Amino acid sequence: MQEVKNLLNYNIMAESKHQKLFTEFPPVTTEEWEAVIAKDLKGADYQKKLVWRTMEGFNVRPYYRAEDLAQIRHLGSEPGQFPYVRGVEENNNWLIRQTIKVECPAEANKQALDVLMKGADSICFKVKKEFSAEDLEKLLSGIEIKAVEINFEGCGVKAAAEHFMAKVEKAGLAPEEVRASFNIDPIGKKLTLKGRKCGADIAESGIVELIKKYDRYYRVRFVGVNGTIFNNCGSTIVQELALALSTAHEYLVRLVGAGLDIDQAARNIKFNFAVSSNYFMEIAKFRAARMLWATIVSEYNPAKKCSCKMKAHAVTSLYNATVYDPYVNMLRGTTEAMSAAIGGASSIEVLPFDTAYEAPTDFSSRIARNVQLLLKEESRFNQVADIPGGSYYIENLTQSIADCAWDLFKSIESKGGYVAAFEAGDIQKTIAETAAKRDLNIATRREILLGTNQYPNFTETADPAVTEQTVTAGSCGCCCGKESDYDALRPYRAGMAFEALRLKTDRSGKEPKAFMLTLGNLAFARARAQFSSNFFACAGIRPVDNTLFASVDEGVAAALASKAEIVVVCSSDDEYATFAPEVAEKLAGKAIVVVAGDPACKEELQTKGLKHFISVRSNVLQTLEGFQKELGI
Repeated sequence: MQEVKNLLNYNIMAESKHQKLFTEFPPVTTEEWEAVIAKDLKGADYQKKLVWRTMEGFNVRPYYRAEDLAQIRHLGSEPGQFPYVRGVEENNNWLIRQTIKVECPAEANKQALDVLMKGADSICFKVKKEFSAEDLEKLLSGIEIKAVEINFEGCGVKAAAEHFMAKVEKAGLAPEEVRASFNIDPIGKKLTLKGRKCGADIAESGIVELIKKYDRYYRVRFVGVNGTIFNNCGSTIVQELALALSTAHEYLVRLVGAGLDIDQAARNIKFNFAVSSNYFMEIAKFRAARMLWATIVSEYNPAKKCSCKMKAHAVTSLYNATVYDPYVNMLRGTTEAMSAAIGGASSIEVLPFDTAYEAPTDFSSRIARNVQLLLKEESRFNQVADIPGGSYYIENLTQSIADCAWDLFKSIESKGGYVAAFEAGDIQKTIAETAAKRDLNIATRREILLGTNQYPNFTETADPAVTEQTVTAGSCGCCCGKESDYDALRPYRAGMAFEALRLKTDRSGKEPKAFMLTLGNLAFARARAQFSSNFFACAGIRPVDNTLFASVDEGVAAALASKAEIVVVCSSDDEYATFAPEVAEKLAGKAIVVVAGDPACKEELQTKGLKHFISVRSNVLQTLEGFQKELGI
């Protein structure tokens, strides 16, 4: 009885505390917030200072409130309900996938059994063109088909589909016991990546026959739509989504035209999306994707509402992966996996941190799997459906991404659909323009690749597995080199240009140094020395940092003693007019003199022979290429 009284007293106290808190913190209106912001801005332009214009083509405000949900059109549904913004199921228990490249079926089987015992519950086999029924038997030996999702991709995917489904039928497995997908994607793999005509190949690919023959296996999907291609070519999130939807709609139209009904066609399409480091937008992308796909399919009046559900696999972006400081890829993979999990992806694959330059090791593969195991077993992301539901910010991002992607989708459709737009060069032009902007942002460090174009590890040299081919070769489709009918898209990694620059220094046989000659105002000198150290280290030029020299003579003497090829004068703008010319005069012909900053006296310094200046406005890539040339690298 006493326990009941204590509990009642606790609840009464808790309730009174809540009432008191509400009294002490009355509601603040948007007008009041805006008044305070306007005061703090002191006349500065609100739009320029606080509103973010995204590459996706819409603005993001500095804050959102409950009233901003009033215009959100997709609110009101529950998880598992049309239009599936909140998820296609009532739970969020995604599958953990790992891809295995099949060189030897028996060896690949051994690897698959190992990873299945260590946390994976979805396997993707990448198979070669010549793939037999005997290869399949070896590959699946000891694997319980009913207990795991099995996926296939690669040149031999059609043969794999035929052999796998024959095996399933022979085993007498019930339709609900088989979860599988076959990434048959002639539009993406042949047209987009190889630039070769694929109109007839959609019929010749055998997709229609496979779907008709195995229609009762409703958890098997034969068609793959690879939005990953666009992401890895430098697209925006909106472009990846819109182009993937357009590709999928192309399949819908052609499959229905080949005699399938809309339910058969839609139910057999599986989407593969990449996940970039744009954390909140990636969460919103998956929510917007489900809504838009449901909208598209519903226009065909399917007999079953579940045909409108999107099956979306997510893989961490190869575009973001770096060769230098590769452990940073672990951090990228973690946040990217979080975005996909929170966004409601059906399955997720975290690429091992060393994927960019070598075949993943047991260690890197284990770490990649463990990222998702932690998200499930410790963070419990799989225990809550639609984690971001109701978030003012993410709900608005979802609507904005959906609106922009829908506009681009309609634009492509007005040109005759994806294939027609690609053959006309419109898709390539759209991606190329965005990729060029992103390349410039990376070169000027407006977009950061940690450890590559900003904050590099000063003492790092490239892993022995890294070659010039590693950092300059993209990840295009197979059969490259054959004659193309159209310009193909070429996937690449964002950091490749910086990596090639640094590798050139590493493998030059030289060890160039940049000496920080710090003078005058301590705060400015130290800040600019740190900036300059990071700047030059991006090209593998070793920084020699210093705290502060008492005089120009002391600094110059130390610089000469270090035998550094580059000497960076680090001071305040006001002091450069005096210090920089003196340093240049004393080091004439003995080192390249650089001024850290963009001082008002720059023109005056240039007249005195100083020609090298580095600042936040510099194109880091071009500037470092220039220094390499001067150093004879």
